[in-house]
Amino acid sequence: MTRSSKWTSILFVLWMSLLTAGAAIPLAAQSITTLHSFDGSDGGGPQGALVQTTAGELYGTTPNDGANGDGTVYKITPSGTFTTVHSFNGADGSGPLDALIQATGGNFYGTTFFGGANGDGTVFKMTPSGTVTTLHSFDGSDGANPYGGLVQGTDGRFYGTALFGGSNSGGTVYKITPSGAFTVLHDFTGGADDSAYPYPTLIQASDGNFYGTTFSGGGAFEGTVFRMTPSGTVTVIHAFCLAGIPCPDGGNVQAGLVQATNGNLYGMVARGGSTTCTLNGYDGCGTIFEISLSGTFATLHRFDVTDGGGPVASLIQAKNGNLYGVTPYGGANDACSGGCGTIFAITPAGMFMSLYSFCSESGCADGSLPVGNLIQGTNGLIYGTTGLGGADGDGTIYDFP
Repeated sequence: MTRSSKWTSILFVLWMSLLTAGAAIPLAAQSITTLHSFDGSDGGGPQGALVQTTAGELYGTTPNDGANGDGTVYKITPSGTFTTVHSFNGADGSGPLDALIQATGGNFYGTTFFGGANGDGTVFKMTPSGTVTTLHSFDGSDGANPYGGLVQGTDGRFYGTALFGGSNSGGTVYKITPSGAFTVLHDFTGGADDSAYPYPTLIQASDGNFYGTTFSGGGAFEGTVFRMTPSGTVTVIHAFCLAGIPCPDGGNVQAGLVQATNGNLYGMVARGGSTTCTLNGYDGCGTIFEISLSGTFATLHRFDVTDGGGPVASLIQAKNGNLYGVTPYGGANDACSGGCGTIFAITPAGMFMSLYSFCSESGCADGSLPVGNLIQGTNGLIYGTTGLGGADGDGTIYDFP
């Protein structure tokens, strides 16, 4: 299958158009193990993270290909046995971009970017065996094109974001019950005191509020970190690039947040940071930041391409206390324009270590363009996906110690 498809480029087309000390860092990841290479018939171009079920299997989505060309849901065992669980057909959704969640009760819930009754995307439920039920089809007025997935709140409802649509065309935040009762909680305005274009999945923090990021909005219109109460009151707790371009704290956020064991939130920004680094024609190669629930902000790392660039995935905190992440660009190998991507670790205090550069194997058999979040399995291994590369060029699933 061709490496260039509508879904391989969608992340970056949208990006362009919208313009004490913690645990010790490991020395390095010596290698990764490729568990599966997609070939189109079983899906292609994975962008979302995997989720490990209560039975130990890993489930994921691909936005491309499959039996109908509308993407797939798959499962894979930790040892690499792969099964396609569902192929979307457009009517039940098309192009799932983010991770599924397994909710209380055992069923999976997720979103698709396109498809459904109005073509603007869906929220769906899926049984472990692959039976999909559409819970909601977006129609533009209530949001459109959900890029991020869902989080199940402590109240049992699911909360999510739609990238576009709503009364101001800047995206929405919504909640939906397991049976499909849908409510818009917030319409983003895109103004200086609000936000616009929320890409990633929300998180519910220890204070009970939801936290997320946006691509635009804020005083410089370069994106925000926001807090939302369960009833839908949104407060911007950090606006990026108020110091001006090249945005020393970053600009245009596409990655989500993680709350670490110290209570603070950690995230990444795709642009801005270093004044001496450019990537794809933009100033800065991205940053890693820390922010408290009240909004105290610190930049921990500025990428310089050699150690990665353009991060769009969320960080995870592993059992050893370190934070792990990927970047789709940069690294030691130049077979891809701007670099083929990296894996890295950083302590909560900011000590950074590059762990792996993709396309280290001939023909990029190990993958390239990692844009999905990592997860740590119950066996201690960390799992991830790449959007390109592998034996057939359609992306991979991999693990590393």
